Amino acid sequence: MATTAAAVWGRAEQQDFRARVRGCLLGGALGDALGAGVEGLTLAEIRDAHGPDGLGEPAPAFGRRGAVTAATQMGLFTVDGLIRAQVRRDTGAWHPPTDVHRAHLRWAATQRDWGPDERRKDNGWLAREEWLYARRNPSRACLTGLGDEILGTLDKPKNPEAADSGALVRSAPFGLLVGWEPQLVCQLAVECAAQTHGAPAAGLAAGAFAVVVHGLARGGSVEAAVDRALGQLAARPGHEPVTEALGRALGAVREGIPDPERVAALGAGEDRAEGQLAAAVYCALVGEDVRHGLRLAVNHDGPSAVTGALTGALLGALHGETALPPAWLAELEGRATVLELADDFSMEMTQGAALHSPTESSPGWLARYPRGWPVRSPP
Repeated sequence: MATTAAAVWGRAEQQDFRARVRGCLLGGALGDALGAGVEGLTLAEIRDAHGPDGLGEPAPAFGRRGAVTAATQMGLFTVDGLIRAQVRRDTGAWHPPTDVHRAHLRWAATQRDWGPDERRKDNGWLAREEWLYARRNPSRACLTGLGDEILGTLDKPKNPEAADSGALVRSAPFGLLVGWEPQLVCQLAVECAAQTHGAPAAGLAAGAFAVVVHGLARGGSVEAAVDRALGQLAARPGHEPVTEALGRALGAVREGIPDPERVAALGAGEDRAEGQLAAAVYCALVGEDVRHGLRLAVNHDGPSAVTGALTGALLGALHGETALPPAWLAELEGRATVLELADDFSMEMTQGAALHSPTESSPGWLARYPRGWPVRSPP
């Protein structure tokens, strides 16, 4: 898999990119945390608990306000895998799906271990963050797909019937590869989705989402980014459910004042990847600001944390970190970790040549993002 030639990054471009990376990762986590506070409730139950307008501010989940779910956890490990793929290029090895898969296996360890296992030489720094060692409603397909070390591929995907949003919600970071062409971003997201979710619509929704994020991270509009995603889908077998869902999202913008019923009608009410993607795109299109878009995204009968995480990633990539509600950020679980990882990703993508090369590398950077793959996992 090849990328485009490296761009020359000026200071202003680097700062804009970093703001969008931070916005995407923090925004996704904020939406995830907001939705987690009403996960499993119907719209009627949400209104009973929070008033006729529904949930307007973060509510406790998992024992605290601002707690995130597996969507954020897995998204962070996606970023870790993408950084390592770039670092490994110096060795002559270049297969990003494998690096992302190894990263998600490290996430899988957080779901079964009490805490970081120091025997794992490939942990790097992220897998040593103790707050990540908590099970937060992961998709069953994510757990089973990563239950062994076999790499799911497009020819032999894991969980061929899995059509839920478990792969979709971890796919925003692929869109932050702004130096890549959209078709490569889409392909990588689809290939990595197959590691846990084999249903065609689940993988193609992940690819489309990544392309939309990619367009926003490059400074484009939501409409233009969705059009580009539709163009990427058109030639791919089985694209119709995702294409139709995105078409409904674009059409719904002209159908009246946004409300929970319209969001639910687009597919937010159930956990299918294409419906969740459509609902999030709609909320990003009609949201007056980040706060309004996220409130619209989480007040419905379905998996609110999913719709919130997807919408937050889109709005954060579109507007940058300074558009995020500061009072919500102040309570966000793991905010320091998210920021640190976002800044590492930004440095790697814009200044990687100063951090490592085939002949000379920063020891501190390689300690954070080891190049090697373990021969076997510890017993």
